[in-house]
Amino acid sequence: MSLSAPLGVAVVFPALAALAIAVALDLAVAEPPGRVHPVALFGSVVEPVDRSWSRPRPVGVAAAVGLPLLAAVVGGGAVWAAAAVLPVLGVPVAGALLFPLVSLRMLREVTAEVVALTGSDPEAARESIRALVGRDATDLSPAALRSAAVESAAENLADGFVAPLAGFAGGATVGLAVAPASALPLAAGVAGAAWVKAVNTLDSMLGYRSKPVGRASARLDDAVMYLPARAAAACLAIAAGSVGTLSRARSWAREPGSPNSGWPMATAAAALDVRLAKPGHYALNPAAASPSVADAERAVRLVGVAGGVAVAGATGWLLAVGWLLPSDGLLSSAGVVG
Repeated sequence: MSLSAPLGVAVVFPALAALAIAVALDLAVAEPPGRVHPVALFGSVVEPVDRSWSRPRPVGVAAAVGLPLLAAVVGGGAVWAAAAVLPVLGVPVAGALLFPLVSLRMLREVTAEVVALTGSDPEAARESIRALVGRDATDLSPAALRSAAVESAAENLADGFVAPLAGFAGGATVGLAVAPASALPLAAGVAGAAWVKAVNTLDSMLGYRSKPVGRASARLDDAVMYLPARAAAACLAIAAGSVGTLSRARSWAREPGSPNSGWPMATAAAALDVRLAKPGHYALNPAAASPSVADAERAVRLVGVAGGVAVAGATGWLLAVGWLLPSDGLLSSAGVVG
């Protein structure tokens, strides 16, 4: 045990360093422009699928299976190739690729912009909120606009941050189990994050009732986001300093049509003690008042802190995995034993 723990923790350091680089880049700089953004580039690959097909089901299944796998191969392969050229390149390349996959800054900035505009220029807020929600904002009041912004921030914390972060931690865990003292944990981690991000992007582009080709993508997204949505809810509760908000949120979490999005949204409603509602569809924490500007500003801060909780959770998970790795396998993979 005295030998395995230090060695195990040491082999986790590259994955933790890549994660630290990704988080630091998100805090320091804006996301890459659309012409080189990995998610935008993936969207351009999905676009040819987004049309009417005579047999939409097999096309949809092929897209749901093949396109996320392609994203994973490209992301993980880039890390593997960089490490093969020069081992020291693996960590920075992995961090740079992970950065746009687990970015939280843009979500918080756009949400904060919409919230501020609801108090000064509601018409501009209706225009800006298009970057966050798909609902028609034409007749939404300032309070309804703030509700929509907070709902989107909570939901996207799960879909756009916690889920790919979990994909990175899960992929890195598989790599650590197979070949810990190699570039595999880094490559598998980035591949996992890219796969999850691609699944969610497919759903956001194709997963509508009006698009039969997106049915398989929507079902896959429901399955993949099941745990991240609930993990994001837990992160929000911890960030709010009240784990009890989860029990309050449970009674509202199933009101939205999605099996997953209700969890982070309902937890945010409980943590902030506000009413979050989509007219004609659902009302979370219905007895409370709609969010004020101050409430919505607190929501932006809450999502940021919850993101930090999620990063801490992923870090703790990887450290625990490293600690539990058997020393014999580590020594052998490092070439210490034959």
